[in-house]
Amino acid sequence: MLEISVCVGSSCFLRGAPDVINRMQELVSDHGLSRAVILKGSFCMEHCTKGVTVRIGENTFTGVKPEEVDDLFRSEVLARVGG
Repeated sequence: MLEISVCVGSSCFLRGAPDVINRMQELVSDHGLSRAVILKGSFCMEHCTKGVTVRIGENTFTGVKPEEVDDLFRSEVLARVGG
C-alpha cells in the first residue's frame, strides 16, 4: 500500500492544497487504485515557505501546484503501483 500525504496546514491550504487533494483523489479513482493507495491530509510538514507539500511513500515534494499533480502522479505513483 502506497501512502500519499498532502499538507493541509494553513500555508499549504492557502497555496492550493484542496485543489491538489481533489486532483489526486480523481487520479486515484480514475486509475482504480483505491485499494493500492492511501491518500490522507497531514498538518505541517515543515516546508511552509515552499508551497504545497506532498509526501509519496518516503519522498517529499514541495511547491506542488494543482497543474503539476498529473505529472507527479504519473512519475511517482503509477511508477510504483502501476495502473
